[in-house]
Amino acid sequence: MAVALLQIFRSKFILNLYIMLEREKNQLVNNHLLQFVSEKRQATMERVLSLRTRHITLVLEDIYQSQNASAAVRTCECLGIQDLHVIEKQSSYSVNKKVLKGSNKWMTIMKYKEKNAENTLLCYRQLRSSGYKILVTDPSPDGIPITEVPIDQKIALVMGNELEGISDVALKNADQKVNIPMFGFTESFNISVSAAVCLHTLVSKLRHSDVAWQLEKSEVEQLRLEWLRKMVRRSDLLEDEFLRSIR
Repeated sequence: MAVALLQIFRSKFILNLYIMLEREKNQLVNNHLLQFVSEKRQATMERVLSLRTRHITLVLEDIYQSQNASAAVRTCECLGIQDLHVIEKQSSYSVNKKVLKGSNKWMTIMKYKEKNAENTLLCYRQLRSSGYKILVTDPSPDGIPITEVPIDQKIALVMGNELEGISDVALKNADQKVNIPMFGFTESFNISVSAAVCLHTLVSKLRHSDVAWQLEKSEVEQLRLEWLRKMVRRSDLLEDEFLRSIR
C-alpha cells in the first residue's frame, strides 16, 4: 500500500512539474511574441479576453448550408462565446469565408465526426463531463421560452439542421426544450437568426448576473498565446528561434 501511494505521489509530482515548466515556457514565448504586436492591438486582445466566456456554448447538429454555419460562428465570436461544437452526420461542416469575416480564427471549434458512431451522443457526453446543461431548440409549445432560461448553470444550446430540425437522438437525450416566442404565421426563424436571437438573449442575461462567467486565468493564458501565434507573421519560426536561444 505504501509503495502504491508513493508511486501515485511521484506521478502527480512529475505531472505538476511538467505543467509548471510548460506554463513557464509558454509565458516566455508569450512575452517574446508580444513585442511584435502594437500596443493598440494588445489592448484590444486583452479587452476581448476579459469578455470571453465558456459558460454558454453553441452546438450545431448536421448543418449543411455553409452560410448558416458561418453566420453562427460569427455570431458566437461577436458575442464573446469561445467554444462551438459541430456534429457531423449526413453533412460535413463547411464554411463561407465571406460570411465568416475571419471570426473562426479566434474560436475554439470542436468537431464530432467519427465513422459508425452516434456523434450527437459523443458530443453530449463531452458536454456533460464539462458541466453543461443541454438545451435543444424546438418550436413545439412544450418547451420553455428562451427568455425564461436560467443561466446559473453552464448552458449548451443545440440547433438542428435546416430541413428536419433537431434529431430524435438530440431531442431524447437533452435536458430541456427551448423555443423563441413567435408572433406571425411562420413557425420559426432561419437557423442563423435563431442562433443570434437565442445567444444574444442568454449572453445579455449572463453579463447582467452575478454568475462567474469569465474564463479561468489558465484559459486566458492559453488563449492569449494561441491568438498571438495567429497575429504575428511567421510566429512559428520566431518561436523556434527564440526557444533555441534560451536553451
